[in-house]
Amino acid sequence: MSNDKPIQWVEQPAADVGDAVVGAMAEGGVDHLFFTSGGEIGFYQEAVAKAQAQGKKTLRLITVPHEHVSLNAALGFAAVSGRPAATAAHVDVGTQHYGGAIHTAWRSSLPVIITAGGPPTAYPGSMRGARDAGHLWSQQNFDQNGIVRDYVKWDHRLEYQDNPGLIVSRAIQVACTEPCGPVYLSFPQEVSLLPMNGTRYPTVSQLGIARSPAPDPDGVREIAEKFVAARNPVIIAHCSGRNPATVPALVELAELLGTAVITGLHGGYLSFPKTHPLFQREFNLREADAVLVFDADVPWLPGANDPSGNAYVAAVSVDAIRERIPTYEFTANLRLTADPLLTMRALTAEARKLLDDAGKRRAAERAERLGAASRAAWQKIEQDALQRATKTPIDPLWLSYQIGQMVDDNCILFEETLGGNRLSQYLRNSRPGSLFSQPGSSGGWSPGAALGAKLAAPDRDVIAVCGDGFYMFSTPAPALWAGLHHKAPFMVVIYQNRSYTTGTLAVASKFPDSHAQKAGFPGGYFDPPIDFAKEAEAAGAYGENVRDPAQVAPALQRGLKEIRNGRPAVISVWLPRLGQKD
Repeated sequence: MSNDKPIQWVEQPAADVGDAVVGAMAEGGVDHLFFTSGGEIGFYQEAVAKAQAQGKKTLRLITVPHEHVSLNAALGFAAVSGRPAATAAHVDVGTQHYGGAIHTAWRSSLPVIITAGGPPTAYPGSMRGARDAGHLWSQQNFDQNGIVRDYVKWDHRLEYQDNPGLIVSRAIQVACTEPCGPVYLSFPQEVSLLPMNGTRYPTVSQLGIARSPAPDPDGVREIAEKFVAARNPVIIAHCSGRNPATVPALVELAELLGTAVITGLHGGYLSFPKTHPLFQREFNLREADAVLVFDADVPWLPGANDPSGNAYVAAVSVDAIRERIPTYEFTANLRLTADPLLTMRALTAEARKLLDDAGKRRAAERAERLGAASRAAWQKIEQDALQRATKTPIDPLWLSYQIGQMVDDNCILFEETLGGNRLSQYLRNSRPGSLFSQPGSSGGWSPGAALGAKLAAPDRDVIAVCGDGFYMFSTPAPALWAGLHHKAPFMVVIYQNRSYTTGTLAVASKFPDSHAQKAGFPGGYFDPPIDFAKEAEAAGAYGENVRDPAQVAPALQRGLKEIRNGRPAVISVWLPRLGQKD
């Protein structure tokens, strides 16, 4: 709905720039700030505390003792809540501590406002906030924003002449306009402390969040005609579930057409119920004659399971050519720059007009066949897991199966594992917004993301699942401490094989009969490992190491009980090493 009222800029009784920054964030729909302390970002603490004392709307300041965790938490919060989140870090070093989470933010298409303080450069004694300690000279660099510029949609260093409220509103506007993504703001200490006699600025809603584009009608008609006529159509839905409303819309379209639905290869959101009979865990794309891709970076692996040259392929996304990936070789007969939800609804309406009685019968017969294939595939992988129920060390497929059995509609799962354990095949999530997979390739995302998700959905069970290598990358102790401190308990389940997949299986595949393999893959193991249960206990969480396959399910239930009682939990399950026997 458009706003036809006269636009009046917000007037705010800000005493300094810090007040204006925090006020503009709150006016712009940001209500959580994931904060890692720094002397020059103390303005956040003062402005938030002042607003609270005055009974004003403001931010909830979430103390997180490491920046990598704080940015991943902001991503988890944004993913689950659908609202933007903000972070704050200490100058260039805090920005660098965001680390690989900057990469994850860029690949996530989530609205996060990444901020950091900037070191003062004013001569000592010349103004408030000027240099007053020896280390401040070493904090200055030529371009602090340049640390992250390759990974954000927009960046800005707040300057003396800027209207701070306007700059913050602009940052949120860019982050929340599709394709959504991270932005970066830095605040030099002197600028953040500049006095103000009130301020006026436009809010984000006054600047306006751009509406997502509607699909081209001719393109919709073309896709509908191809799919109605197709013998073996398939839909690849990967990140469209970032908008939970697309899930029921896609179910309606798939049921109408009687088409298979599969996921892409990397990352993603729950875009179609895994319990639906049209969802296929196994599908040969070479047999498809019509393929429709909704919002997938990697819809298939070229050369391994790609469509035949005769198949019709259409791709739909607000970023239809995947501009954020420099080299992109996937071909398509049609690309629509359009909102997936609007496109699904338009395709459903167009297909209803095109389907005659014979077409409806073909769709129904195909749906019945796909349902049978789906049930058979599930029975096959279930039997495979059950046959491994007594293996020691615990078989990874047995663990994956038990995780799948544990997850119900109240769970939100953050999945960060590599493909060998086939966890994605065993998951049976059906509720929109209940499953998130690592959107990038920087390990260590899931514990922080789970923290943010629990803050966004306090009544849900939040679970992170990752390998032990990724878990160590995640700086878990600060995440667990923050979960306990802020009453946001989550559970982490760890596949503990003491092995890097990259340093064992990947090396073996690239160097068959290699010297590295004969030498025992030096650099590929971290065995004996850290005791993750004791580490969790040191952070105030519940910790348990599991070696008995009969105890996997009970241990998972003990972890759930702990988080429901308010305490984070870590369940580490001992598995065989990769590449070589223990």
